[in-house]
Amino acid sequence: MAEKRESRKTKHVPREVTKQETAQQQSIVATEELIPKELATAAAGPAAEEFVPVTPAKPQVGAWKARTSAGRDVVEGKITDIAQLFDSGRRITEAAIVDALLPSLENDIILIGGSSGKGGGIRRTPSKRTTRMHKSGRRYHISVMVVVGNRNGYVGLGLAGGLPSAHREVVEKALVDAKLNLIPIRRGCGSWECRCGGAHSIPFKVTGKAGSVRIELMPAPRGLGLAVSDEVKKVMGLAGIRDIWCKSRGQTQSRVNLIKAVFDAMRKLDAYRVSEEMEAKMGLKTGRVE
Repeated sequence: MAEKRESRKTKHVPREVTKQETAQQQSIVATEELIPKELATAAAGPAAEEFVPVTPAKPQVGAWKARTSAGRDVVEGKITDIAQLFDSGRRITEAAIVDALLPSLENDIILIGGSSGKGGGIRRTPSKRTTRMHKSGRRYHISVMVVVGNRNGYVGLGLAGGLPSAHREVVEKALVDAKLNLIPIRRGCGSWECRCGGAHSIPFKVTGKAGSVRIELMPAPRGLGLAVSDEVKKVMGLAGIRDIWCKSRGQTQSRVNLIKAVFDAMRKLDAYRVSEEMEAKMGLKTGRVE
């Protein structure tokens, strides 16, 4: 019979401590001796669970480098109100100009995309994704629409596109485009049912179009509210309009053309010329009057 071999017992040899580990231990000991535990805990700050992200502050006047004549006038203090730019007919070509002159500007994303939901419905998404075929496979592209406004007579609309992997960058591009397309809105009370002379609605009926969509905005009496769809309410709310009627035709399910048609109609509010007598009668008020 074969004899059983005895199992060899391996001896555990401790690993030598390196010079780097020795230096780290010495520094930790020295730090604990110099700094008390109470001060070290206070200096460490709040725990990771209690951390609250801080939104970056908007650029103030003089905090950015202007590249156009209008931007330099804002930095130097020659232009202190954004109404001066619209009165002189100068274009806004820098988003920082709007941030400096309208610090109370708000923004919102229009839900222009959609995906198939349960039961055959559509679940609306912030971005619209399109696909094209390539010999290497499918190529995807997204579009995002953003609306900005100060809820007091100024509104802007922006549309941008890019790759799905850079969704945040696409939203920022659309936000910048909306600031560059900022326009003043003339408000008033043109409803024969109200005639209060306030600035809660629009002064007269206007129409706008984009693609196959035709939209008609009509003044409404005080207290009626926004008789429009949910996405159009975002535009009206940021523009400072509280009561309005709406009539639309065409393929209104295409929200991109729907919002563009609304913005085209609102642009015409400030394009029409109204006599001073009619302004006093309607109580007209634009974004140029605070």
